[in-house]
Parts: sequence; structure tokens; C-alpha cells
Amino acid sequence: MLKANSVIKSSRITFGTSGARGLVVDFTSDVCAAFTHVFLSVVKGEYKFDSVAIAVDNRPSSLSIAKYVASAIEKHNLKVVYYGVVPTPALAFRALADNVPCIMITGSHIPFDRNGMKFYSPNGEITKENEIQIIESTYEFNTSDEFSELVTCNDAAQTYIERYTSIFSDKPLLGKRVGVYEHSSAGRELYAKIFSTLGANVISLGRSDKFVPIDTEAISDEDSALALKWVEEYKLDTIFSTDGDGDRPLVADENGKWLRGDILGLLCADKLGIEAVAVPVSCNTVIEKSGKFKCVKRTKSGSPYVIDAFSELTGMYSSIAGFEANGGFILGSDVYINNIRLSALPTRDAVLPALMLISSIREQPISSLVDSLSARYTSSDRLKDFPINRSEYFIGYVLNYSDLFISEVGLQNMTCSNIDTTDGVRMLFNNGDIIHLRPSGNAPELRCYAESSKQEMAKKYVEVTLMYLSTASKPLE
Repeated sequence: MLKANSVIKSSRITFGTSGARGLVVDFTSDVCAAFTHVFLSVVKGEYKFDSVAIAVDNRPSSLSIAKYVASAIEKHNLKVVYYGVVPTPALAFRALADNVPCIMITGSHIPFDRNGMKFYSPNGEITKENEIQIIESTYEFNTSDEFSELVTCNDAAQTYIERYTSIFSDKPLLGKRVGVYEHSSAGRELYAKIFSTLGANVISLGRSDKFVPIDTEAISDEDSALALKWVEEYKLDTIFSTDGDGDRPLVADENGKWLRGDILGLLCADKLGIEAVAVPVSCNTVIEKSGKFKCVKRTKSGSPYVIDAFSELTGMYSSIAGFEANGGFILGSDVYINNIRLSALPTRDAVLPALMLISSIREQPISSLVDSLSARYTSSDRLKDFPINRSEYFIGYVLNYSDLFISEVGLQNMTCSNIDTTDGVRMLFNNGDIIHLRPSGNAPELRCYAESSKQEMAKKYVEVTLMYLSTASKPLE
């Protein structure tokens, strides 16, 4: 007999801001079984169900992991419903409707040599408390080497398409040219169907047979150049894309400029008439400055923290939502669009924010909506393969020696007036600009966010900060 906590601890797989993540080689059959058995034992204590839904992204390793998971599910005498390759929110939405738990096999945007598992109770994403229960559980199970083939059911894909095409009685995208940057996104078979049903002329772009780790918080120079090229070549009104598992959107305006995720979330929440929003501390302060919401609640980074904040807002406001700097939009309450009810979906979603923005281009171009906001610019990037302990060292260094750090980075004329430690270290300067350092919760990466009233300064802050951190052998004591 194997004990789950021992198997998980020795695997080096850990929970981050969005599920359990680790190297593919560490997702052995026993490790996958341990996570699955304990997850089911946790949700069985709160819910009754007779089946469990699973789905995968397009990573080469995802199908094998799904088979390991399915085998463990069957050991509980539960039916496995396999939805194949679909976006995470499509799986979550279908499982929520069926009142069953689900497991998504995905590493989201991280490199293909890594993967992950996202867990959902019949009520939505599991909590941070549930994660601790899973890690510490002493649940005992037997190893297995019998893995059945999975038969794909298409219901999750279809209900996800219907969720968004049903809220429009007309065709709001009629005559508009929408490019869909497909790469290896889990939702690439669905998006063209959604936009074309709403009247758009859809142009497929950049489909890849190899996994592409698109990070919507750190858009590459290559993808920026591609957007400019595609808009010009195909005369597009917009471009839509997502990260690997389709829960974080990437939208470009008619000029081929990719929107920041928090700006997209802000515009979506405004279009939906949301009263109160919960957002991570890393999001642009234009959210408050816009005056569009009765309440803005700041949280740590990660959808579990955003969702947890909904409990404080529910009952106080008629409509609530959350979004992140990566663009993932979380609908925390039912809303009405064109007098049609759209039910809450307590997990990150990529289609809703993009759809609400893109459907408005019949009235004005996307760039005009962005320009209507206050001039607060953000930039972000990350250092890959940056060990967690090294990130923690620099975070502590900034906390204790902020003035020295600022000088070493090359910003001698700046003065730090406040440090927010909600998530990493967020330095507010005397001129209102911001530099925020945060270790990634699901990969060995250190992220840097910056905000300024000048776009070139926000970019400069990120560049000089990451340049210093990438070359510093050890900060001065």
C-alpha cells in the first residue's frame, strides 16, 4: 500500500496559483493516482456524485496522464466522462452543470516538458484549504498498471459554444474580420465556430502541430510582430487567442496591438455592468481610477484568491466578477446580456471578455475603447528557470534594502514611498509609478510588473529590473 502524502511529497510536484504543476517525468502513474484518490476523498466528504469528468490540453504528455487519472477514478467505482481536448472553462462549465467534480490535465502556458492538474469540485475550483488537505492526506492506495483507452464525448465543447452564441439574438460580428491565432490552444477547434456563428469572417492563424507555451502576461516579441503582420495582411478588425488551456485570453486591436489582460477585464466588466470586482494586486490601478465600479477588492495572484474574495462581495452587490493581469475573467454572479441570463462561472475564462469587447466593434474600434481610459500603462515579463529560493532571496532583499536595490537597478532618481507585500513586493514610488516582483506560483520563474503614466517608462522598469536580477550574483548585505 502507498500513502498519498509520501508519494506526492517525493514527486516534487507542487500546487501553484492554478493547480498542481511539475515536470512531466514526475507525473508517474502512482503520483497521478495519489492526487486523484485524495481529491476524490476530499470532495466525497461534501458532495454526492456518480461520475467524474476529465479533459486535456494539446501537450504530448496530457493523454497519458489522463489515463492514469481515469484508472484511479474507476477504483472508486465512479464513471469517467472524458471530453477530450477542450478549454479548461469548457470542462468546468459542463461539470458544474452536471454537478460533478472534474480534473483538467494541463500545464497552461508553461513549457511542454512540464504539465499539471487542475481540480474542480461540483461547485467550482477547489480552495487553497483543499490543496492543503490533498498534500497532507495519508490516504492509502495500491499501485496500478492497467489503463483503459478513453472514449471522447463532445458534450463539453458543444455546451461551451452554446453558452456564448445563445446570448446574442442578432449577429453582432456581421461583416467583421476576426483572426484566431490557434497555435496549440486547447480551444482552437471551438473558437472559429463561436465567432462565425455570430457573423464574423474568421481567419485561422498560426496553427501549430507542436505545443506552443503562450503566456498572456509576457507576450513575446515574435507574437507582437505576428499580430502587426496579420492585421495588415488580412485587414483584420481584431485577433483572438488564448494560452495553452484556453482560460486566459489574448486580444489585439485593429492596429495589431495586444491588449493587457487587466485592461481587457476592465472593459469586459464595464460592458457587463458589474458592480464589484476582485483583482490581484498586480493589476493596473486604472481599475480604481476609472470609477466604473462601486468596489475594487485587491487580492494575491491566482484565481483561488480572487474567487475567495467573492464571498465578501456576495450579498453586498448585485453583480460581481474578477479578472487578472493575465486576462482570465471569472464571472462571480449571474448576469443578463440582451435580457438573456448568463450563469456564473467560477473559474478563469477566455471567451467571455474577448466576446464582450469584440462584439462592441460594430459601434467603435477596440483602440477607441482603450484610449477612453486614463493613461496608465503596464508592462510585464519574467525570468525563466529562476529557482524559487533565489526569487525568495531577492524578495527579502528588496524588503530590507529597497533604496539600495533601486540604486543598483539604475533608478537612482526614484524614491520608494510604500511597499505592498500582499503578493511578493510591490514598490510604489514618489511619482506614482510601480515596480512589482512576484515569484511564479507554478513554475521556477520570477515575474516583474511595472506601471507608469508613460508607456516607455513601464517597459524600461521591467527591462532594467530583470536585467539586474539576471546578472546579480548576490545582492550586497
